Amino acid sequence: MINEQIRDKEVRVIGSDGEQLGIMSAREAQKLADDEGLDLVKISPKANPPVCKIVDYGKFRYEQARKEKEAKKKQHVVEVKEIRMSPNIDANDMNTKVNAAKKFISKGDKVKVTLRFRGREMAHMQSSKHILDDFAEKLADVAVVEKAPKVEGRSMSLVLTEKKS
Repeated sequence: MINEQIRDKEVRVIGSDGEQLGIMSAREAQKLADDEGLDLVKISPKANPPVCKIVDYGKFRYEQARKEKEAKKKQHVVEVKEIRMSPNIDANDMNTKVNAAKKFISKGDKVKVTLRFRGREMAHMQSSKHILDDFAEKLADVAVVEKAPKVEGRSMSLVLTEKKS
C-alpha cells in the first residue's frame, strides 16, 4: 500500500535516509513524504503499529523485483527423471539404465523407475518385482528408495533419490 491507500491511525515511520522518525499519524507521515517529493510505502503491515518508509516507489519496486529474481536464480528445482523398462530386460540393457540413473542422481534429480507390462506379462507382475529391487540394489551406493515399488495400472514403479551423506 502506498500514499493515500494507507488508512491506519498511527504508523511507525522510517525516513528516506533509513533513520526512524517515530510513531505518528498516517497524515503527518504522508505530509513528510510529500515535502521530500517521495512516496509513503507500507513495508510491514502486520507490525503493531504498521511500519511505513519514505521512498521513491518506482525505485522500491525495481529493487524488490531484482531481489526476487536473484533469489529465483539461486534455487534448484528438483526434477523427476523417468526410466522405463520391460520385465524381460537383459543384463546389459539393465546396466545401461543403471548408469543413466546414476548420472541423473548425481545431478540432484529424482529417478522414477517404471516397469511396463503388456499383454500376457500382466499375469506375472509380482514375479517381476525383483527387477526393480535389483535396480535399487545396484544404485544402493548413491541412492535410497524414496517410494517402494507400487503397481499403478499396467506398470510398477519406484522412486529413488540421492543418498544424504
